Amino acid sequence: MANTLEPVAIRAAQADNPKMRARDLATSLGITEAEYVAAWCGEGTSRLRVDFDLIFTALEGLGEVMALTRNDSAVHEKIGIYDKFHPGKHAAMMLGETIDMRMFAKHWVHAFAVETRDGDNVRHSLQFFDAHGEAVHKIHSRPSTDLGAWRDLVNVFSHEDQSASLTLEAKPVSKKDPKAEFSVDELRDRWSRMTDTHQFVFILKKLGIDRIDAVRSVGEEYAWQIDTSAVGSMLRLSANEKLPIMCFVGNRGCIQIHSGPVETIKTMGPWLNVLDPGFNLHLREDNVKEVWAVRKPTDKGHVTSLEAYDADGELIVQFFGKRVEGQDERDGWRMIMEQLPRVPSERAA
Repeated sequence: MANTLEPVAIRAAQADNPKMRARDLATSLGITEAEYVAAWCGEGTSRLRVDFDLIFTALEGLGEVMALTRNDSAVHEKIGIYDKFHPGKHAAMMLGETIDMRMFAKHWVHAFAVETRDGDNVRHSLQFFDAHGEAVHKIHSRPSTDLGAWRDLVNVFSHEDQSASLTLEAKPVSKKDPKAEFSVDELRDRWSRMTDTHQFVFILKKLGIDRIDAVRSVGEEYAWQIDTSAVGSMLRLSANEKLPIMCFVGNRGCIQIHSGPVETIKTMGPWLNVLDPGFNLHLREDNVKEVWAVRKPTDKGHVTSLEAYDADGELIVQFFGKRVEGQDERDGWRMIMEQLPRVPSERAA
């Protein structure tokens, strides 16, 4: 599926709207962000080959950068180094001290190196998109980034096709069946016998249900709905208590994780923000339609998460209390989660 706008028209639209963000401008033009970025090939942008394992092995040489992963309602930014890369057939991992990610390589289809002029400064980024043109992950340079290594990486992975147009696959229509039936008793039985939180994904696959349906159905022993204001309340309470937390934001191709304390929590318009030196979170609170406290058993005791969902039942962001390896979760985190305002059962989803 090629875009219906010529690259020259896309570039002209940007000239007419110089302060509009690329993502927002693309939406206003009825094209994907990947199509917008591709339109600048030869004008400060170059297409890259997505040799996934080789690129991620090479990223450590860039030094300090900013890693950005987002979905439609949340943006997760971490500053650090891409170190401790672990390849995997289905899922790869970056397990560095600061940049912690899970990557699903089949969704990393299109890649670009982008140079954007900002006055006398040039900003550098590597941008990755899925087959439908949706952003999977971005890497932005920092003042201390090794730009020599950056240029070498761009040259090594330069794609032979540097055309300014892009062919994409049509986004599949959702096949979710709102009337899909499953055994709640079997869900509760399997849930109760979990020994590791990662087993939850396999339970969903086994029963053929979505995460939100499982959370809504399992019962208050394991999940209870809380007020949508609870995300901000939890962040502020965690900041006040200097309680280290984990924050997960993802899309179909990448999940990015922050582990540690949060400090500066600010609301700006519809955005709830964490604005710390090494970690930023931007959450569209008006897109949060359901929030759940979810409890899962493990062999070290139960683990409690806060999960925010949008109007389509898609997970926007997920929080845990940061655990000490081999130990039960922190009492302070459990106390915060227990105190958050619950939605009365007659109003619960």
